[in-house]
Amino acid sequence: MEEKVWFAMSAPFCKELEAKKLLDKRGIENFIPMQYQVVVSKSGKKQRELRPAVHNLLFARATRPELQETKEGVKYLQYYTRPEGGKNVPVVIPDRQMQQFMAVSKTCHEKLFYLRSDELPLQKGRQVRIIGGVFDGVEGVLMKVRGGRNKKVVVEIPNTLGVVFEVENADMIEVINK
Repeated sequence: MEEKVWFAMSAPFCKELEAKKLLDKRGIENFIPMQYQVVVSKSGKKQRELRPAVHNLLFARATRPELQETKEGVKYLQYYTRPEGGKNVPVVIPDRQMQQFMAVSKTCHEKLFYLRSDELPLQKGRQVRIIGGVFDGVEGVLMKVRGGRNKKVVVEIPNTLGVVFEVENADMIEVINK
């Protein structure tokens, strides 16, 4: 029997919430990074709404046959893929990495921002762990931003996405020696 793993999924045309409903109906664990955004209503009032932080992206935890059966006949649910050996293979995220990513993303914190993997400047980063606060125990890569006072930490899902958050107090950062 196959083991359940996290797959990065694409739901083109902003259909990620529709895909989530389908996966929920089928009993498949899933996750969409959400974020509060200010929107203006028809009457001109500004209000905060919880919306997908990254359009067209969601994550599903299932076996490949279970997910394949679920997505049959559903054109808006596709695997997020990466090239390997001349083929495109589905992106699979290790459980630990997904837990770290969800721990940060589930806060829906307003100062989070998301970058595609090709946008992440991680060449010179150091592996760190956050001690205390909302992100206690989260591991990521320390990143310095020019002109910024605070340190940024990136929790990345390789070949997919990274979530970036600020750490205001340097005492909350512990360097991991790996």
